[in-house]
Amino acid sequence: MTQVAPILVVDDDPSILRTVSEILLFEQYKVETATNGAEALQVLERVQPWLVLLDMRMPVMDGWSFMQEVRVRGLTMPILVMTAAQDARRWAEEVRAADFLPKPFDLDELLAAVQRLRDKLVS
Repeated sequence: MTQVAPILVVDDDPSILRTVSEILLFEQYKVETATNGAEALQVLERVQPWLVLLDMRMPVMDGWSFMQEVRVRGLTMPILVMTAAQDARRWAEEVRAADFLPKPFDLDELLAAVQRLRDKLVS
């Protein structure tokens, strides 16, 4: 089930970044990480991920600014917003994300969301 393209995980919380990355790696996904939107844009210069797991509130460059720059560059890939905000659904809609996960989420919820998005891509 290994993907050719990686999943890009963007979150400024080191424990979330590590935990999410580790579970995805354990499930045989390739993973790239970034701690803010600016780092994520640098990753996009090297690789084209098939999915981005995106925190919205981050220092340096937040999720909204990251998504604006992604659109300017003409890039398209599914976005899964991960945020602790009560407005998770609205924020996901604002950036036209494919789905969202309110924090805290359990790892089964994360994997189910990733699998749903993967299934949509291959169908």
